[in-house]
Amino acid sequence: MTYPARPAERPSGVKKPLTPKRPYRVVENDEYAAFLRRVIRAYSRRVAAGDIEAITTMANLADHLEDATRQAITGLRGFGYSWADIAMRLGITRQGAQQRWGDTPEPVTDTTSTHVNGSCP
Repeated sequence: MTYPARPAERPSGVKKPLTPKRPYRVVENDEYAAFLRRVIRAYSRRVAAGDIEAITTMANLADHLEDATRQAITGLRGFGYSWADIAMRLGITRQGAQQRWGDTPEPVTDTTSTHVNGSCP
């Protein structure tokens, strides 16, 4: 459904003093990373203070960070960055970066070698 446009001769119904134009704040990556480090340190202090139930969640965060790193590297590779460019910034070798975050083939499973119930023949 389309709505008719406001005629040019009719003024806007928005009151200017009530709707200030807020400046857009650009968040730099370094500032954002520092914020994340502070949050993670605070969370680890909370766990260390006796919140044993949260250790599982904290360990899962490490998995999420690994997945996010893999997605970021995949995106960088899509932009044309080489494994050497990525590895240099991570302080590892090109081969190490490629082995850790490169495309890994799906494991090959031979379903013909097992019985219906999953046991070996």
